[in-house]
Amino acid sequence: MANTFKKIQTVTVGAGGAASIDFTNIPQTYTDLKIVLSLRSNRSAALGDTPALKFNTSSSNFSNRYIFGQGSGTVVSYADADSGVGTIPGPNATASVFGSLEIYIPNYTSSNNKSISYDAVMETNGTTSYAIFGASLWSQTAAITSISVFSQTSSTLLQYSSATLYGISNVNLGTITSSPYATGGTVTSNGQYYIHTFTSDGTFTPSQTLSCEYLVVAGGGGGGRLGGGGGAGGYRTGTLSVTSGAKTVTVGGGGAGSTNRSNKGTNGSNSVFDSITSTGGGGGGSNSTTAGASGGSGGGGADSASGGTGTAGQGSNGGSGVSSPGDNVGNGGGGGASAVGVNGSANTGGAGGAGTASSITGTSTFYAGGGGGGATTTAGSGGNGGGGAGSIANANATNGTTNLGGGGGGSRDSGGAGGNGGTGGSGIVIVRYTV
Repeated sequence: MANTFKKIQTVTVGAGGAASIDFTNIPQTYTDLKIVLSLRSNRSAALGDTPALKFNTSSSNFSNRYIFGQGSGTVVSYADADSGVGTIPGPNATASVFGSLEIYIPNYTSSNNKSISYDAVMETNGTTSYAIFGASLWSQTAAITSISVFSQTSSTLLQYSSATLYGISNVNLGTITSSPYATGGTVTSNGQYYIHTFTSDGTFTPSQTLSCEYLVVAGGGGGGRLGGGGGAGGYRTGTLSVTSGAKTVTVGGGGAGSTNRSNKGTNGSNSVFDSITSTGGGGGGSNSTTAGASGGSGGGGADSASGGTGTAGQGSNGGSGVSSPGDNVGNGGGGGASAVGVNGSANTGGAGGAGTASSITGTSTFYAGGGGGGATTTAGSGGNGGGGAGSIANANATNGTTNLGGGGGGSRDSGGAGGNGGTGGSGIVIVRYTV
């Protein structure tokens, strides 16, 4: 899982030097800590000086193992029981040369003992340079709330010595309030992208121009009564340059299923993101010879009528219905984002057209499936992507799935109570950009 660094604080030693560099009140919201240091002390010794650590004002309970290498090629290993971490130059080294040191502290908030790893180099700009790689253990279970870096020999850290403390978090934080670049919707991250998901109307507000990938799915159409399945909401995806400032986001609602043979299912509502508009799905036709409505995807036709027309680049046509002798009705399935609705056949409703899978959230999910047509004996199934199934007899058809933009199923009303078309599923808008 990818990690992200966030600078907590930088301390630079001023004129006159300092006994220590201190970080206090360290936030407990990260997983790990890292300290990057550039240090020099006033200790006059061939090997310079040894920086050391205090956690929570204590330099006790440390154990230390390290490998020490010199420019002459000699490599030795040591073990000791102090909090020293590396080596830094002193006055015997060339003027203005500072030692470099990186310290990594994982799981600093845990109730276990704390491990530390470090990497230090000291270039004296002379005949010898030094490198130390080490690992330490602080045998205390308290969370680390403060860190001090000081000279193990009680010498002074000289002017321009500096240290920067970073907090490190797993980027996959689940739901967060915002990214560094934009607000709006439910914000998540998968380590590579920030993802803004809108399941209802809202505002997307980037603080700078962003290259955004988008998925915009409109509301699905409602199914017909004694009719065809609703068409899926229009499905649009691509990349868009979005300038800074508030952008209105509209999430289309699903169209109502028909409750009266005289009326088709209602078309779904459009979804909008910036300059991108996806068209609501067409409602399914109702009763004999009523065609499905056109939309993002077309609604299925009732009886022997044709399906509605889908919008190019957004969805597919609805299927046609059929009426055989003896009232053996099979109504058409609504169109889906990637497939036309299936034509009805004697006693069998057409299946809704399949939707299209998107992995914009990091998980492959199908959106914009068409609703199944109603029938005398065998109802049409909903298309993959939230399409509702049709019904037989006087049962109500199935609704399209919320926030997938599926069409509602069509019903087979034989004159009794019930037998309403299913309501289309609402749409969704998803925006992502690189972390």
